[in-house]
Amino acid sequence: MPTTQALHPSSHAHPLSRWAVVGFLAGAVSVLIFHQGVVMIFHAMELTSRQAYNLQATPPFGVPQVWSLAFWGGVWGVVLALLLARMETARLLVAATLFGAVLPTLVAWFVVAPLKGQPLGGGFAATGIALALVANGLWRLGTGLGLALFGRRRRD
Repeated sequence: MPTTQALHPSSHAHPLSRWAVVGFLAGAVSVLIFHQGVVMIFHAMELTSRQAYNLQATPPFGVPQVWSLAFWGGVWGVVLALLLARMETARLLVAATLFGAVLPTLVAWFVVAPLKGQPLGGGFAATGIALALVANGLWRLGTGLGLALFGRRRRD
């Protein structure tokens, strides 16, 4: 073992756990910047009635919707980070965007919506489908950027 690792074990300790923590933070922040930003743009263009940065309480704990979204964005960020841990920047960004456009959207449509008493697939309206794919894809692009920029320690 090289001397520098013996003297500074924390500099290389648990890289996957660091990657997961950065995934959570990047996912949560990406919701606030990318996802809610695109929702705000879509609302301004009158493409959706959903408003960005909604502070309406969500059941069962009464947490404001935007903070609930940020938390779950962080959870999805961990999933994304663990699935894409071996990818480098360009592949990571493309995979993160595609992952975000598809998997979380499908879970929202076919798991979360029925639990909330909403129609499957948001009613399968073409505009709604496109907006969900774009918003979630951009949200994950932001998460991928966070992982690419802050997820790995820089080499000296």
